[in-house]
Amino acid sequence: QVQLVESGGGLVQAGGSLRLSCAASGRTFTNYVMGWFRQPPGKEREFAAAIRWSGGLPYYADSVKGRFTISRDNAKITVYLQMNSLKPEDTAVYYCAAAEGIPWGWGAAGQYDYWGQGTQVTVAS
Repeated sequence: QVQLVESGGGLVQAGGSLRLSCAASGRTFTNYVMGWFRQPPGKEREFAAAIRWSGGLPYYADSVKGRFTISRDNAKITVYLQMNSLKPEDTAVYYCAAAEGIPWGWGAAGQYDYWGQGTQVTVAS
C-alpha cells in the first residue's frame, strides 16, 4: 500500500518561505517520478514541480521556476518542495504525487498513480 504524507504547510507572509515534505512508503520508489501539484481556491489542480527519484534534472512549471526547488532524500524516502519568495497567488492546497516509470508528461496529473492528502499553503499579502 503506497502512502504519501505531506506536511509543512501553513500561513506565511508574501516574500516568505516554506518547505513542504512528502514522506513516501509502501514500495521501492527508484523507478518513480515524484511530483508536486497544487490547487488554488476555485481552480483546477496544476503542476508545480517534479523529479525522478533515481536522479536527473528536475522539472518546474514556469510559474514557480526560480522560486521553488524540489529535492529528495533517499535515506528518509522523502521529497521536499522548498518554496521561496512566496506570492499570494501561490495560495493553494499542495499535493504530492508518484508516477511509475513515466518518460515524459511529468506535468500531467493523469500520469500519476498515487496522491497524498494535501497540505494547505496560504500566503498573506
